[in-house]
Amino acid sequence: MSASDVTLPAPAAQDLLGLPAPAFHLAMLVLAAAAFGFILWKRARLLLQGAPDPRLDRIGTRLARLLFLGFGQARQPRYPAAGVLHILIFAGFLILSLRSLTLLGEGFSAGFALPGLAGRAGAAYASLKDWTALVVLACCVVAAVRRALFAPARYHDRHARKSHAREAYVILGLISLLMVADALYEGAALAGSGGAGPRLPLASAAALCLGGLPDAALGVLHLSAFWIHNAALLFFLCYLPVSKHFHVITSLPNVFLLDLRAGGAVKPPRHGAVDQGAAEALGVGRLEGFTWKHLLDFYTCTDCGRCSDQCPAYATGTLLSPRMISIKCRDLAYQCFPLLGATVPPEERPALVGDVIAAGEIWSCTTCGACEEVCPVLIEYVDKIVDLRRFLVDQGDVPPSLQKPLAALEKHGNPYGKMARKRGDWAGGGEEGGSGVRVLKEGESADLLFFTDSCVAYDPRLQRIGQALGALFGAAGLDCGTLGKDEVDSGHEARRMGEEGLFETLRDKNLEALGRRTFARLVTADPHAMSALKNDGYGLAQPILHHSQLLAELLAAGRLVPGPLGDERVYTFHDPCYLGRHNGEFAAPRAVLSALPGLRLVEMARARSRSFCCGGGSLYLFSEVECEARMGELRLCMAEEAGAQVIVTACPFCLLNLEDAIKTSGREGRMEVLDLAELVVRSLNRGVVG
Repeated sequence: MSASDVTLPAPAAQDLLGLPAPAFHLAMLVLAAAAFGFILWKRARLLLQGAPDPRLDRIGTRLARLLFLGFGQARQPRYPAAGVLHILIFAGFLILSLRSLTLLGEGFSAGFALPGLAGRAGAAYASLKDWTALVVLACCVVAAVRRALFAPARYHDRHARKSHAREAYVILGLISLLMVADALYEGAALAGSGGAGPRLPLASAAALCLGGLPDAALGVLHLSAFWIHNAALLFFLCYLPVSKHFHVITSLPNVFLLDLRAGGAVKPPRHGAVDQGAAEALGVGRLEGFTWKHLLDFYTCTDCGRCSDQCPAYATGTLLSPRMISIKCRDLAYQCFPLLGATVPPEERPALVGDVIAAGEIWSCTTCGACEEVCPVLIEYVDKIVDLRRFLVDQGDVPPSLQKPLAALEKHGNPYGKMARKRGDWAGGGEEGGSGVRVLKEGESADLLFFTDSCVAYDPRLQRIGQALGALFGAAGLDCGTLGKDEVDSGHEARRMGEEGLFETLRDKNLEALGRRTFARLVTADPHAMSALKNDGYGLAQPILHHSQLLAELLAAGRLVPGPLGDERVYTFHDPCYLGRHNGEFAAPRAVLSALPGLRLVEMARARSRSFCCGGGSLYLFSEVECEARMGELRLCMAEEAGAQVIVTACPFCLLNLEDAIKTSGREGRMEVLDLAELVVRSLNRGVVG
């Protein structure tokens, strides 16, 4: 008998350990399913104890995001090498899942085929499957070599207490084993039948290697490869939820359950609570205090390091690494909610805040959102940081450098400790002989209300932004007013520092003052204030604009006509975090810059949604965080690398931080920072047109 006449035994027709193969296979499946179900139930215990978090609204939007960000892997290409490898392996996982189901079926019936995968369709899928397996195997080899010899720095977190790197090799090894076992299973059959060919490249390569083996050896190898494949597949399934690769199971659900609130919004202390002040304690001081979705985030973290790689606090050498927040909380969850044994009582656990997560990590965050923007599985960090801060504030554990501005906010309505009657004084001057903004008394009205917030109202340098805007409003013929002494801080920073009660007090005072005036639209120069007014429960009926949006509108309508700056310097725009990344406004400031004749504009490498925080968020202006370098100084380096001498921004916090960085880095006379409004005033050659 020739080799081409050999028909290898079907797995389902054999006996194993004295049992018919189907019975043995059923026992394997039942055991694996029981183990998998038991592990998932144990993991779910923690989720069931988490705080409420409504995540089942707007199903259509969620499905669309799942297709684009989950199945489409839309964020992976931001890191090209790792992204392409992951996309190929993920796509292979989807395609080869049908093959895995087929092989499970072959354990019960020889020649088993899934519905729709017989005949020509089956032959086409067999070819697609084999090419896919070859690509996946190659990707696993490349990924392992890359991790071993050329691993990016982000794979190694300087704050890591232990390494999970070996788990990555286990997973890559298991995936490779599945590919090789399937190739040997099919290759042995091809070697016996002589059916090898280019249509099945991986299986044909295996057949070529096995061509000289005796028929009996081919039969043994054929059956062994089948059982090794299926055993490895079931072990792989049960291994995932006990390793850092739990995300293989949880990532798609996590993406589907993404936060659909407006950008820049912060979750309330507790979802569904009618009276937030009646809660026993604010914030999160133990694992169960997190919402069930945030606990799912911990299970879903891929440990890829992208969040920390983009984090400005990590880049400047602070204690914070967003990645380690997830990893340490997941390790704590595995420790306190073990698979075997009882749950560890809260009083016997390490303290979540203190032992697991240091206070210095929590206070180092600027809430810029860069970590969330880059995460491929949409893990949320800002809400967790704010909840941890709420706990610290509730415990009275606030850094000394923050106690003074927070106390001033409570007493005076601004972090500078200035008198309320001084809030409108900035409107009395300006380069154009008057600000063009009047203080509205109760009952008065204006087309446009200018909400200054504290920084523009009180800081001498930032008052020039308000005066520049006033001049532009006047030139455009806008009727603009401000609240004057009745305005208090928007509360944006207070809320993100964990002072929920103080935020609500400030918000209510502003709402009372706004309700006593009539206005068609509200504008502010501070993206933080804009975000608070839009997203933090103010509930205003009037449109809320950032000044870049209003200036773009006025320039497009011809109500402001800029002239040539006569400046040969190169300009670049620094995207403020709360204007761009959190609230999605990237076009308006660039439209303003594009309208200025002769302006030489370049983009920094990290721009738009990937902008690098200047360090101005979360009252960083007033706090002292231990770090190796200033965020503003790193941002200046990025501007210089782009060839710019002038940085234009649209946030008063950014302006102060970047100007301070110029001084501390010795760049006076070489670099300049301007607000968008100041630049438009410089270029303005006449007012309203026609």
